[in-house]
Amino acid sequence: MDNTALFRVSLFLGIFAIMAVLEAWLPARQSVLGRASRWKGNLSMVVLGALCSRLVLPASLVGVCLWAESIHVGLFNSVNMSHWVVVAFSVLLLDMVIYWQHRLFHKIPLLWRIHKMHHADSHVDTTTGLRFHPIEIILSLFIKAVVVIAFGVPAIAIVIFEVGLNGFALFNHANIRLPQKWDHRIGMVIITQRLHRIHHSQLKEESNTNFGFSVSWWDRLFGSFKSRATMRDEDIAIGQKDYPATNDNAGIIALLKMPFNR
Repeated sequence: MDNTALFRVSLFLGIFAIMAVLEAWLPARQSVLGRASRWKGNLSMVVLGALCSRLVLPASLVGVCLWAESIHVGLFNSVNMSHWVVVAFSVLLLDMVIYWQHRLFHKIPLLWRIHKMHHADSHVDTTTGLRFHPIEIILSLFIKAVVVIAFGVPAIAIVIFEVGLNGFALFNHANIRLPQKWDHRIGMVIITQRLHRIHHSQLKEESNTNFGFSVSWWDRLFGSFKSRATMRDEDIAIGQKDYPATNDNAGIIALLKMPFNR
């Protein structure tokens, strides 16, 4: 394993461990199901997603970036700009693309069938941030690959973006609640746990808001930000009505089959 991969894995595991400890110590909400039954299915999805990504795109996004750079394809490979300005623009670009990807996965019925598996979790904790159907992982990978090629996104920007995306997903799905004054201040820039739980509400007018995985400014800029739910944070109905909180709905096979259920 090279140093970059080791750094990414170590940071991922470190953030996951911190969030898991905080959840156990100061949980914001109580789960109907036991942790073991949910975590088994949720963590299996991240493993399957990683395996599918490696099979579909063995070179990874960094490999795609190096290929585009070698043949001088992409906007940033054709303009004379400061390297770090390009990196900054690229990270912002990728983050905005993921915002719109997320929004379209809610808007387009066929894509929603795939993404719904993420929202069918009856409880939101740090493992929910890893619970995405392998089909969604592959589609997202292709979308990011197209952006990387079209704009000539540099490798360091991809690493920064993916480390940030994974870290923020673990952070804002965590089952914790920040003090209100800190939640408000941090929420001016970053999607907090409370803001993201609004997105996981069973009410469509709430789940179709706060699409950002990291920063809150895309939601503010594009009119999808919601600062308060209709109910208190501890009373929001999480999940999907057609997938009750049962062990059967939390199993690996059940999760994989969800996009194909009527």
